[in-house]
Amino acid sequence: MAKQTFKDKVVVVTGGASGIGLALCQKFGAMGAKIALLDMAEEAVNQTKQELSAQGVTSMGLVCDVTCESQCTAAMEKIINQFGGVDVLVNNAGITQRSAFVDTAVHVDRKVMAVNFFGSLYCTKACINSIVQRKGMILVIESLAGVTPLYGRTGYSASKHALHGLFTSLRTEIRAAGSHVMIVCPGFIRTNLQTRALGADGTVTGHPQSFVGRQDSPEHAADLICRAAGKRKNILVLTPVGKMAYWISRITPVLYERIMARQLRNELR
Repeated sequence: MAKQTFKDKVVVVTGGASGIGLALCQKFGAMGAKIALLDMAEEAVNQTKQELSAQGVTSMGLVCDVTCESQCTAAMEKIINQFGGVDVLVNNAGITQRSAFVDTAVHVDRKVMAVNFFGSLYCTKACINSIVQRKGMILVIESLAGVTPLYGRTGYSASKHALHGLFTSLRTEIRAAGSHVMIVCPGFIRTNLQTRALGADGTVTGHPQSFVGRQDSPEHAADLICRAAGKRKNILVLTPVGKMAYWISRITPVLYERIMARQLRNELR
């Protein structure tokens, strides 16, 4: 298969005003794509839209709470009406939590699931017909937590496992039509996601994040993601530590669980 280019393609990025989402907007825009970014932060949406326009990128920005199905549907309708359709959907909007399951209020798990799982489901449902018609693709910014266990993040991991099941299954349904789904497992990336991690009661946790190895930048991650998307890869695992963790978990899952728990258990102390 020839490498896919993104010039004049319509790329929708949720959580597109910061972190990996912002970097992907800039990278796809530099490749000639038309960008539609969705985010809850109105000021950041407007600023990103201005920056993209200043770089000569055709773009639109929409304030959208992905936990609200009607907002997701309305946003996709506006994008399709303005740009004619959707070629690439990047389900990037997300939230995390760091707290022991025994201490975590159920409403925290519900919120994490609402953003990470249902937000992606709502956005995908609202534009799937357009993506299939245009033989487009869906990028899911998942996590190693979607394919492995993760200490102190039961709600987050559950939401990412749900994403993995949904979108790998969806890939089998749309493949024959020429459409594709690519799963991305970023590893440790320097973004504000972790500084907003929810604690057991739903407020931002005071426990510092632990990480292994060197954190990557959103810009470098976006570059690798766009390259992999051009090749329509099934899964992309980022960072050397991420790749090592992925394969250890596949080959010796019990050993992986022990190493991972030892590395992360101090977060909850």
